[in-house]
Amino acid sequence: MNGRSVTVIRSLRRADREPLKELIEKTGVFSDAEVEIALELIDVVLGRPDQQDYSIAVSDEGGTPVGYYCLGPTPGTKGTYDLYWIAVAPSRHGQGIGAALDAHAEAFVRSSAGRLIIAETSSSPRYDATRGFYLRRGYVEVSRIRDYYSPGDDLVVFGKYLVPQHGG
Repeated sequence: MNGRSVTVIRSLRRADREPLKELIEKTGVFSDAEVEIALELIDVVLGRPDQQDYSIAVSDEGGTPVGYYCLGPTPGTKGTYDLYWIAVAPSRHGQGIGAALDAHAEAFVRSSAGRLIIAETSSSPRYDATRGFYLRRGYVEVSRIRDYYSPGDDLVVFGKYLVPQHGG
């Protein structure tokens, strides 16, 4: 063992908001606007525990959040879920936390009769590691919209099918 506490994945707690804000900012990937959107979703989950649009799980090590994900069912679909956010503290990259969070998200979706997880990201170089992560975790690129975010910055949509696909 490396002397670290055991990492567990648990539900979001009110005390997680500020540490998660700091974690998201420290990734150096998300814009200020994206950080605000992530915090809005955290606030929805904290402020309306009965809502069913978003679920957040936190990777906790010794009481400190070291990663999290936010996902929810895609409106108007049967069994499709959007993975809105998945982030790990930069000091903990490469230690399996993102993979554990993704596996937890997949198990959650399966337990909710989900069949497909969608993750959207940017084609900009700052998201190279993110796209690599999705590919290593079994996602496939299902679509790309050129110049979506800005000229030269495409929207890249990844999907992970949890059940066999129908048709061609």
